[in-house]
Amino acid sequence: MTVLPDEGFSLAAEFPDSTREQWQRLVEGVLRKAGTSDASGSAAESALTTPLQDGLATRPLYTAEDAAPAPGYPGFPPFVRGGRTEGTAVSGWDIRQRHTHPDPRRANEAVLADLENGVTSLWLTVGTHGLPVSGIATALEGVYLDLAPVVLDAGPDVEAAAHELFRLHDEHGVPRAAATGNLGADPLGTLARTGAGTDPAGPLAVAADLAARCLRERPGIRALTVDALPHHEAGGSAAQELGASLATGVAYLRALTGNGLDIDQACAQLEFRYAATADQFLTIAKLRAARRLWARVTEVSGATTPRAAQRQHAVTSAVMMTRRDPWVNMLRTTIACLGAGVGGADAVTVLPFDDALGLPDAFARRIARNTSSILLEESHLAKVIDPAGGSWYVERLTDELAHAAWAWFQEIERAGGQAAALRSGLIAERLADTWRQRAEDLATRREPITGVSEFPNLAEPPVPREPAPAAPSGGLPTVRRDEAYEALRARSDAHLAATGARPRVFLAALGPAAAHTGRATFAANLFQAGGIEPVHDPGTVDADTAADAFARSGARVACICSSDKLYAEQAEAAATALRQAGAARVFLAGRPDAAQQETYRRAGVDEFVFAGGDAVTVLTSVLDRMGVA
Repeated sequence: MTVLPDEGFSLAAEFPDSTREQWQRLVEGVLRKAGTSDASGSAAESALTTPLQDGLATRPLYTAEDAAPAPGYPGFPPFVRGGRTEGTAVSGWDIRQRHTHPDPRRANEAVLADLENGVTSLWLTVGTHGLPVSGIATALEGVYLDLAPVVLDAGPDVEAAAHELFRLHDEHGVPRAAATGNLGADPLGTLARTGAGTDPAGPLAVAADLAARCLRERPGIRALTVDALPHHEAGGSAAQELGASLATGVAYLRALTGNGLDIDQACAQLEFRYAATADQFLTIAKLRAARRLWARVTEVSGATTPRAAQRQHAVTSAVMMTRRDPWVNMLRTTIACLGAGVGGADAVTVLPFDDALGLPDAFARRIARNTSSILLEESHLAKVIDPAGGSWYVERLTDELAHAAWAWFQEIERAGGQAAALRSGLIAERLADTWRQRAEDLATRREPITGVSEFPNLAEPPVPREPAPAAPSGGLPTVRRDEAYEALRARSDAHLAATGARPRVFLAALGPAAAHTGRATFAANLFQAGGIEPVHDPGTVDADTAADAFARSGARVACICSSDKLYAEQAEAAATALRQAGAARVFLAGRPDAAQQETYRRAGVDEFVFAGGDAVTVLTSVLDRMGVA
């Protein structure tokens, strides 16, 4: 047996090192062969770069040349690799389930079912938008408050809700050191969501008093939550979400220290809440960057090392959840949960797949809690501390995101702080600009939504749910990725209810299947995204058969689908025949050159639909012309 030396051994020692230039030359060849680009060198690499929000980009290749500053060690400043030396390897992350049911008895049933089946803490929405304060005791009947942390989300009712929770702790004899959780005081978050209380001095004083009470009576309970979700749910980017959370956290530190707490005590009273999305790498980088940024804030504030680590609660994004084909939400939340766990979140809430439809049922809550349980117990995701650490891509993305967030934080501070920036409209305007740009990507399907803008199923039966309490409103808006397509589908549903049929488009597929299948499939998906039912007669092969089939279809618009070669031979005749058969509007799937477009327009083609086109505008105009209200 040959024993290999430990030092200097490399499995790749027999192979020459590859250079970036060699890789770029290979990329050039592939792009040229595919007809995608004639770029060379670094331009070829740039052709494969994916732009992100905040001016960031994902490059196709990362090497040691792209290494970011050293992230430190887990449990040590700047806490990029985690706030604890052991990470989540000892007990995994806290599986935190949200409850919003306004009926205390129904809420109690759900709470007990969750705790018996893997949930480790409770997040209660309390007040006018959820469980009444008077119902907290009923909702928590049978809950061991010394074992199950309770996190409140009570908005302006936080003081009353906190007093009720303290009363329950006293009534149940919970030992002083055993009580854990968070009272959820977040006056600036309430301002962001509702626009109410434009002078936060009073609510900040209440929050500071609650923090002092926690220190005196229940040191394991935190009083304040820095909730960045209002900024995410208003369409904000990752950097905007982070920068706003820093500004809010700084405002809370000032209020708490002004009320007599030292900086270490003030830091220990805060928990930060962030959105986790289906972009797992951006989620990982966001949570890592958040800890780094907060470590810098606490460093200049004079906090000692153990108190400087940011405690994080990650919630799967409500913006990404869809109302159509909601089953796909299970996949989205699984990826988001993975990103949150790998990113080092202390607590993770997976929203049920039917969250956008109303109050989740027992099955949806089960899937939500099991998502974390499976990742922890079967995938052993928490057994590795910072598994993304050392990835040149993740480290570079973390660093770039941190710089972008810090710049936004500084801009908010220059504007007078978080409250002033909210009151002046600075934050709302900036978030609206970001969402407007993203909405363009959604409309053109550069950012696809499975089951909505891609592969929609008009025959999918609706998933009925009890209506949920109205969410807070009046402040920053709330957006969803599917909102433009949902409006189109709602028009189609109303038309179906009124007439017994959906609006239809006839697909005039010319030639053999090999020639038309690709574009016919594209067109069918496009029109179904707007609730328009595609109709196709397999007997259609040329202009005459297309016109006859269209007349029998009951459709008012048509879309010609075939190859470029057959378009040159038959598109003009087909467009003319369809017009004569009564088509109010004729589309052609594809993007011919300008001269061809002019020729086809003269023959009767009104519009061209193609990948990258504005689907929402096209679909809206079609429904308008069909008279779909």
